[in-house]
Amino acid sequence: MTQFLMTAFHVLVFPGALFCVVIGILLAGIDRKLVARMQNRVGPPLLQPLYDVLKCWGKETIVPRHARRGLFLYAPLVGFAALITTALFIPVLSYTAYSTGGDLVVILYLLTLASVTMMVGAAASGSPFAGVGLSREMVAMISYELPFVLVLLAVGKVAGEGSALGCTFSLQTIVNWQAANGSILFHWSMIPAAIAMLMVIPCEIGMHPFDVAEAETEICEGMLAEYSGAPLAVFKLSHCVKMYVMTALFCAMFLGGLSTGIVVLDVLLVIVLCTVVTFVSMTVPHAVCARLKVEQVFKFYWTVVAGLAAISAILVWFGL
Repeated sequence: MTQFLMTAFHVLVFPGALFCVVIGILLAGIDRKLVARMQNRVGPPLLQPLYDVLKCWGKETIVPRHARRGLFLYAPLVGFAALITTALFIPVLSYTAYSTGGDLVVILYLLTLASVTMMVGAAASGSPFAGVGLSREMVAMISYELPFVLVLLAVGKVAGEGSALGCTFSLQTIVNWQAANGSILFHWSMIPAAIAMLMVIPCEIGMHPFDVAEAETEICEGMLAEYSGAPLAVFKLSHCVKMYVMTALFCAMFLGGLSTGIVVLDVLLVIVLCTVVTFVSMTVPHAVCARLKVEQVFKFYWTVVAGLAAISAILVWFGL
């Protein structure tokens, strides 16, 4: 019974659903507020993302006449569940709910699943706008997956040096290595990988200027064009949760050595760190860059970002 209650607490409260939703909404609100101030605007209230979700939740859910009803309605829920599951594997600096030998592999697949569910929902809607958004999302996934995998390999090699495989895919092992040897971010050979990861984050989340799959002014929000009511609210909530998941993943991979050892203080510290990562990786590009074209996104990630990640991967695999 105790084990069941602890599992329920992890999944529903911390570091699961409630914690992810609260921090995700906070990060989304801070991002919107900072972008507005950088553009000399007042901006929306800090809790505007929450208001948006609640407003959508209270609206009628309209299912298109030619949509595949089951896929259309359940795709958002599967994507949201995948993101919450992802959060369970990400250490909050010193605190880990669940850990396996292949956390990074599991996280990679769960993040892909979250994106695939959006594409499944878009395909099920039967909308031509959603079809265009679906094709753009596929290109975006192909673009950022290569540098993302290279970053994971570089980090795993650094923390897994001396192990049987010479590489680790356990986030807990990576965090423990940083606690003993210092944060990976401060190792000179990993700086290019850290920069690459910061560039992967906004495209993985679908933030401006890499939001080619939604592009409100071009294809009417693309994959979400036919969504309304509660399913749209779940997608918006997933977007906020993904902001937390990706920034927390960066903190675990590159800043794990900064842990205080006290859970409450670690939670506060990870919120601050996630806010800083959000500002650097999402807010600044959003404020200063125009939306990129699909071909520009692909070229940028397979040349500049993949190149940075490859530099770190090569350096660490040669022991530098």
